Amino acid sequence: MPRGPREVQLAVTLGDPGGIGPEVAAKALAAGARFDPPLCADSVRVIGPVECAGDFSGSWRFEAVGGGAAGLHPGRAAGMAIEHAIELALAGEVDAIVTAPVHKPGLAAAGYHPGHTEMLMALSGAAEAGMLMCDEGDGTGTAPKRVMLATIHIPLAEVAASVDKALLVSQTRLLGAALRSDWGLAAPRIALCALNPHASDNGMFGTEERDVYEPAIAALDGDPWHVTGPVPADTVFVRAFSGEFDAVVAPYHDVGMAAFKTAAFGRGVNVTLGLPFIRTSPDHGTAFDIAGRGVADPSSMVEAVRLAMRLAGARRAASANTSRAPAAPIR
Repeated sequence: MPRGPREVQLAVTLGDPGGIGPEVAAKALAAGARFDPPLCADSVRVIGPVECAGDFSGSWRFEAVGGGAAGLHPGRAAGMAIEHAIELALAGEVDAIVTAPVHKPGLAAAGYHPGHTEMLMALSGAAEAGMLMCDEGDGTGTAPKRVMLATIHIPLAEVAASVDKALLVSQTRLLGAALRSDWGLAAPRIALCALNPHASDNGMFGTEERDVYEPAIAALDGDPWHVTGPVPADTVFVRAFSGEFDAVVAPYHDVGMAAFKTAAFGRGVNVTLGLPFIRTSPDHGTAFDIAGRGVADPSSMVEAVRLAMRLAGARRAASANTSRAPAAPIR
């Protein structure tokens, strides 16, 4: 018998065993009674190295992958957990994956892609993927903050050549479709953050806004979302975070992340778009310097779990509705 739209199944990976991932995951899941609906033992599968089993056994379904006491490289243990979670998601056994932080050099040393987004895309067979940073607000009426990174983990010197018309169009459409299907926004308002200072001031500081952005925006005309841009980086985030736009597409990692983390650190959630399942993650790293001290703040992990449940529930509900009546196609 199929599960109802609210009966979401999660896989939680613990990340690098030497970082704060196991701690923030344990603290976030311990707050499960506060979620809506509340988390229960049979709705969460925790996946991590054997040395973490003691923190989760008796409360959650723990699935060990080795590492720690087994002598496995920490990057290999983290990578194996991600692999197993993806297998569960592709098999339909879980609706969403929540990943604790990994150490990119550790993953690379173990033979994996040096980052969750690249690894998830490759192992799930997704044709494209997008990295969306979200802060859905604290329930007091503050506007959500959402920033899509058009390029992610590449050197700054390669950004200008990488931000072309095809990339802007595909990433904007990926974002727009997700905002419609998973967030329920009928006509999302999306701003394209300019690449150059002052959006180049009519070509004084570069030509990308004329040669790349204008053709991209023209190609997006007629899509079921409203696109504005190019908007200078020094104003676009203020405008978006005050509610004028539903999301911003940033041309490169640090211009988007610097603004987002300044405004939303501790509440931010990383969502990978374009996958056949929901994936979220906290907006911080492994924090090796405080690991094992019991002082890590789980707030971002709590929000990652909360958003995974919400998005997966919305996707389940949409799927159930689609099975009863055809929905309008998304371009």
